[in-house]
Amino acid sequence: MRMTFVEKFRSSSERNRSLLCVGLDPEVEKLPRFLGADPESILRFNREMIEATSDLVCAYKMNLAFYAAYGVTGWRTLEETVSLVPSSIPTILDAKFGDTGNTSRMYATTAFETLGVDAVTVNPYMGSDAVLPFLEHDGKCAFVLCLNSNPGAADFQVRHLDGKPFYLRVAEKAVKWHRIGTCGLVVGATYPDRLRDIRATAPDLPFLIPGVGAQGGDLDVTLRDGRGPSQAPVIISTSRAVIYASSGADFAEAARRAAEGLRERMNSLL
Repeated sequence: MRMTFVEKFRSSSERNRSLLCVGLDPEVEKLPRFLGADPESILRFNREMIEATSDLVCAYKMNLAFYAAYGVTGWRTLEETVSLVPSSIPTILDAKFGDTGNTSRMYATTAFETLGVDAVTVNPYMGSDAVLPFLEHDGKCAFVLCLNSNPGAADFQVRHLDGKPFYLRVAEKAVKWHRIGTCGLVVGATYPDRLRDIRATAPDLPFLIPGVGAQGGDLDVTLRDGRGPSQAPVIISTSRAVIYASSGADFAEAARRAAEGLRERMNSLL
């Protein structure tokens, strides 16, 4: 029987003693030069990254943009990258999907059936129409954007709606969606003062937390306030701090050291 996203996460997290998700978001111009400077070099890079870190992570995340930019070759690279991840480790497609119902259904089919990933990120700006089609796929997870780590998040997400910040309204809605299928929240580590309120609003939802590492999020506060009393799944996602730890011949070994250091720091804080 196929494992659900949450089951796969718990299994990999316990086995690898890890809450670390590595983002496989490579840019050709930033790869070690000896790998080449073409889209095919991305697959070679990703293979080395996975082989170097698969016993240290709880999940891998791939941002669609870093593959779609290279057309057909990029799409094939994404498919092959997903297939390289051990089946016991969950995969997250970070595409921030968000459209009307029929279109969202096609996006969900693309992600869950064509690519075979375990989870996606979804933009809830268009409401239930944009989210529910992803929850129709049994055992998969839709991480809804709640409070992002980018500066522009302040444009809308922290604005008040009927006396509460918009991000808490999103969290409240996600709790209701979670009754239909597994719904999680994307919550940036760069807003530690608000993370506690979001966890209190959504005590049982999985959290995908970017912003630790290159973006400067506070790991201690993130772990303390992100987990909460329910011990709901918390996935700490970082990309650049791991995959670009070195641009030399030791890039894979350096990535492993960086991932191991992050994992051990998390475990010491826990």
